Amino acid sequence: MRIAVIGAGGVGGYFGARLAAAGDDVYFLARGDHGEALRTQGLRLRSTLGDLHLAEVAVTDDAREVGPCDVVLFCVKSYGTEQAAQAYLPHLLGEDTAVISLQNGMGNLPKIAEVVGEKHVVGGLALILSTITEPGLIEHTGGPARIVFGEVDGANSRRTEAFLERCVAADISAAIAPDINIAMWNKFAFICALAGTTAAVRLPLGEIQGSPRAWEMFRRLVEETYAVARAEGVAVVEGAVDERLEMARSMGPDSYSSLHHDLVTGGRMELDALHGEVVGLAERHGIEVPMSEAVLAILEPWARRNAEQRSP
Repeated sequence: MRIAVIGAGGVGGYFGARLAAAGDDVYFLARGDHGEALRTQGLRLRSTLGDLHLAEVAVTDDAREVGPCDVVLFCVKSYGTEQAAQAYLPHLLGEDTAVISLQNGMGNLPKIAEVVGEKHVVGGLALILSTITEPGLIEHTGGPARIVFGEVDGANSRRTEAFLERCVAADISAAIAPDINIAMWNKFAFICALAGTTAAVRLPLGEIQGSPRAWEMFRRLVEETYAVARAEGVAVVEGAVDERLEMARSMGPDSYSSLHHDLVTGGRMELDALHGEVVGLAERHGIEVPMSEAVLAILEPWARRNAEQRSP
């Protein structure tokens, strides 16, 4: 397959590297020091599932050099969705190109559809703890390293089946969701809890689980997100909260979140796309989400400070 990866960070870099190693034609859209390191040194992957070094990878910051692809993995941070979509996607589209968003948050698909049209948009999610630890190096520290995707209307399609086949060939844990909207809300509920607790407490998941009050905070963040999902018309299954808690228990005790990583390293934070979105939707539906509001209040000054420090 011909695959473009927009955002060659912890998510796009990991899955793009696995696909490239399996023989797919993978093109990384990357800029800055990381993009330069990929061009000159290749892509290095340090993973609990096996290390990898691709001495040569196809890297560019100009999508016109890539042209139409079968699949585009859209992996930029949520605050960069509109800019990346407008800059890259028009040059990567073929007649049946699937643009699969593996981003955090629930507001990205409509923004992508505004640029490429709904027929090209495929929902998706990534379950993985990984980040750029230095230019050219992706470190996967835990989690299942799994992606789930599916057509927004729930239909079966040859393009998602074909991409699933390539994921299997690359030893990537992957699945097509019968209802990607429900799957994305399940991920959203989990990541809001994981991100909110690890960033606010500034300790790993194991220590949060060892504190009854902090662990209750985790549970309440999941519950509040699902309350919003129900108000949005999502059919949340019975036991969904307990499933998210069990997922957290299955993770390593040293697990953090990308929000925590961005907080402590001075990076821009996806707070608006996570707890900001929960609080905003809750206000629209008249739902009380006090724990999500508390997380937003605690982290918002840091998100603003980090954004200002990174502005030119």
